[in-house]
Amino acid sequence: MATSRVYTDPILRPRRLQAGIISRIRLRDFMCHSNLEIELGDWVNFITGQNGSGKSAILTALCIAFGCRAKSTQRATTMKDFIKTGCSSASIWVEIKNQGEDAFKPETYGDMIILERKILQSTSTTILKSYEGKIVASKREELVELVEHFNIDVENPCVIMSQDKSREFLHSGNNKDKFKFFYKATLLQRLGDLLNNVENQLNNATVYVVEMEKSLSPLQRELDELETKIKSMEEVEEISKEVQLLKKKLAWSWVYDVDRQLKEKAILIEKLKDRVPICQAKIDHQKHKMDMLNDQIIEKRAQIGHIMERTSEVRRMKDDLQHSIHLAMKEKLELDGNCKRKTSHIEKLVEQVKLLERQIHEMQEQHIKDTQAEEFEMKQRLKEIQGEISELKLKLQSLKDDEESLSVTVTKLKDEIKNIASQIEDHAKKHHGICSQIRGLQENQKNKVSAFGGERVIALLQVIERHRHKFRKPPIGPIGSHVTLDNGNMWGIAIENAVGGLLNAFIVTDHKDSLQLRACAKQANYNHLRIIIYDFSRPRLNIPSHMLPQTKHPTAISVLHSDNAVVVNVLIDLQGNAERQVLVKDYNDGKAVAFDQRVPNLKEVYTSDGFKMFSRGPAQTILPPNRKLRAVRLCGSYENQIKELERDALYNEQEAKEGRAMKRNREEELHSLQGNLGSAKRKCDQVERYLRSKELKLQDLMKSYAADACPASTCTADELHHEISKVQEDIQEQGVMLQKVQLRLKESEDKASSLRASFEKLCESAKVDIDALEKAEDELLKIEKDRNEAEAKKKHFEEVMTAKVIVELEAAKAHCSEFEHNRKESCKKASIICPESEIEALGGCRDMNPEELSAQLNRLNQRLQRESQRFQESIEDLRMLYERKHRRIRRKEQIFKTLQDKLKTCRRALEMRQSKFQRNATLAKRELTWKFNAHLGKKGISGKVIVSYEQETLSVEVTMPQDASNKSVCDTRGLSGGERSFSTLCFALALHEMTEAPFRAMDEFDIFMDAVSRKISLDTLVDFALAQGSQWIFITPHDISMVKQDQRIKKQQMAAPRA
Repeated sequence: MATSRVYTDPILRPRRLQAGIISRIRLRDFMCHSNLEIELGDWVNFITGQNGSGKSAILTALCIAFGCRAKSTQRATTMKDFIKTGCSSASIWVEIKNQGEDAFKPETYGDMIILERKILQSTSTTILKSYEGKIVASKREELVELVEHFNIDVENPCVIMSQDKSREFLHSGNNKDKFKFFYKATLLQRLGDLLNNVENQLNNATVYVVEMEKSLSPLQRELDELETKIKSMEEVEEISKEVQLLKKKLAWSWVYDVDRQLKEKAILIEKLKDRVPICQAKIDHQKHKMDMLNDQIIEKRAQIGHIMERTSEVRRMKDDLQHSIHLAMKEKLELDGNCKRKTSHIEKLVEQVKLLERQIHEMQEQHIKDTQAEEFEMKQRLKEIQGEISELKLKLQSLKDDEESLSVTVTKLKDEIKNIASQIEDHAKKHHGICSQIRGLQENQKNKVSAFGGERVIALLQVIERHRHKFRKPPIGPIGSHVTLDNGNMWGIAIENAVGGLLNAFIVTDHKDSLQLRACAKQANYNHLRIIIYDFSRPRLNIPSHMLPQTKHPTAISVLHSDNAVVVNVLIDLQGNAERQVLVKDYNDGKAVAFDQRVPNLKEVYTSDGFKMFSRGPAQTILPPNRKLRAVRLCGSYENQIKELERDALYNEQEAKEGRAMKRNREEELHSLQGNLGSAKRKCDQVERYLRSKELKLQDLMKSYAADACPASTCTADELHHEISKVQEDIQEQGVMLQKVQLRLKESEDKASSLRASFEKLCESAKVDIDALEKAEDELLKIEKDRNEAEAKKKHFEEVMTAKVIVELEAAKAHCSEFEHNRKESCKKASIICPESEIEALGGCRDMNPEELSAQLNRLNQRLQRESQRFQESIEDLRMLYERKHRRIRRKEQIFKTLQDKLKTCRRALEMRQSKFQRNATLAKRELTWKFNAHLGKKGISGKVIVSYEQETLSVEVTMPQDASNKSVCDTRGLSGGERSFSTLCFALALHEMTEAPFRAMDEFDIFMDAVSRKISLDTLVDFALAQGSQWIFITPHDISMVKQDQRIKKQQMAAPRA
């Protein structure tokens, strides 16, 4: 819009037709107005009236008409709240002049633009009409274009300052709020946001170019692979040449190998021929040795026969004497044993006699004592039995107590074993569940899509791919596969709680695609699939910063990223405001954010360990973590989560193992205790039986206590004397028999001595002949051994001669003939391949092994075959392809370099504009201070405005003329009501001078002013408005009669409100 000229003299100022000013406003059923029409002048307009007459509603209607939201007016939260009570709709008509050079599409709208805003209970519409009343546009974009053309920013306090904004500034001592007021009014905020947006776009472009440069890496790798392939094909040609050379060498190497074998066989034949006479000489030598040894054997056998004839009689006599000596020794031993037994029997009989005599003596003495001690002994026995019964009763009671204690211990141990078994089962179940999670994570690690539905979603995607042509637009899903999470290890659980139910869902563009997807899910056996219908054509939603929770903690939408705009829109629109779900690290921070800090635009708070917190009115709710929550599917690293689950599984497995070991120990202990309990029961039974037997014995003794003493012993002393006489007779008989045995023993010893002497004499006489016989037998054995060894050697040499030397000689001769034949054949074949002179010229191959050459040739043939199969193209085609790819990469590198240069140029231009922005901002704050001080000077007040862009603060200092200390007041709340209102007015006027707009409006600008301050303020405002040149609308409940009269000033009085 063209800059307006300012005339200080009202007479000289021409009547101008300015575009963008408001000529008429009509309201129907809007707020308190049923039907209001008000015409405005082109210059200054004063609207007065009592409180409640609807003055402020006029400014609210202007804001709504020019696209302001309901919340921004601070008069309502929704559009339907502006409808008058009892009515169904409200309408606003605003007539805007469209004349002059700055007219908006004059060929379409003409000299007047009619803006109509209609508000219904559920929606609202905006219509732009021409001066003839013809509808030109009904889209919001046309209204935005009109507002931008005329520079009408109704949210700018310098354009429309409502009474709420006036009160807020008058009562606010917060320097940051003042800075926001100034920053927005001077449009520096919009310019700064534009520069930041450009900088972000430059950064994104730089990142994009870098990514594109990285995309050249695969092409470069392809080029390198192509170069490698060309080199490999060149190697294939070299291998083919080497194969041909090896074939020639192999052919002649077989000839040279046969020559070597013929030479070796000739040497072997000579050696075998030399071995034949040597073997025959050894055979003859061993044969002669055998003949000599056979003669010696015959001679020794004759000598042994002669000696054996002489010693045969002596041997017979020697054997007879040895037998007689043996019988004599045996008889002697038997008699000696019999003699010892008789002697022992006699000693026993003597002892028996002595014993019987002692018994007789003891019986005589005992008979005297028994008559006195019998009565005393009976009493002692009764007393002892009674004592034993008492001890048995005590022992029985102790055993019963032990039995009861063991029974209680066994019961407790059984309960403990039952608890341990329950714990083992719990750990086993946990281990099984964790193993299942680990297997699931491993499957998810292999295929990320399977994390959001398992095998069913894989099958569903395959079915969708087959029926892709039946969809209007291909479905998007599962949503989790299109989403990435920042710092997944920290926020994985929180995001699962916040949006986990949405990650398995699919998105389609309309209802028809939804039915088709449901049919595909049924075909893939995927029941209960969640399907979301959303318009794919909608652009990505951009949430303004003032609609986000004002906190340092991240939101769910800030940590979730997706390249698909539809997925992001679904998370915001259909999930339930994901941008208002705040994520915090721990429980205490979550409580502070959810309940203590009163954060605006906050819906729910999720902690990193799974807690959910929210408040609905006065109610505060905290939900604990879901212990049955599935594994975190958007984690940063599956490996870390698998390792953590493996540690948990190992822990549960170890706990179960330790529990089983503890259970076995307790069962062994229980078995031992049960054994001890059984033993204790058996002991109780034994003690009870023994106690009953003692009681019965006590009764028997007490019954027989009165009976007479036992009768005298039947064994009298006479009988013992008679027995003694019998034993003495037996002793005499045994003595006679002992003498006879001793006599026979002496005779046997004499006989044995004589036989032993005869045997020794016979042995001495036959010793010479026996020694000679033994010597001859030893010599015979040695000769026979030598004869056998000579015979074996002879046999060995004969076998060597017949089976080895002669056979090998014949075989060597046969091989030699065969090799000669093979050499002729090999030489003939090799000559066909190439002449021998060619091989000799290439260095020869006489020292090469044909097997090694054949193996090397096979390896080269296999390699040649593999390489030939790998490369189907010709080497020339590959070289041409290499050149094309090389030129393509160089061309892209040049393009990227050009883009980088252009981005650097843009970066320098941005830096230059940011520098100009900083300079203009500095000039703006200086200009603000000058103009503010100039307006204050009209009332004899001085002051200044201090702006800090770094700290985002704006402070106002005012020095009053009556203040003797000349001390500045830094907070407007330290001034009186009138002074504060006047300082606010001066501040606003200073900002007005720095901004442009076709019209401006101020509501209740003179509150808290005294009469003098109001007079000065009104004069100042009127002079400023007339000098500034734009349309002004002033609304005040006070008397404006003091305002000077002028044809350019229009005053209107609102009707008094109805009772």
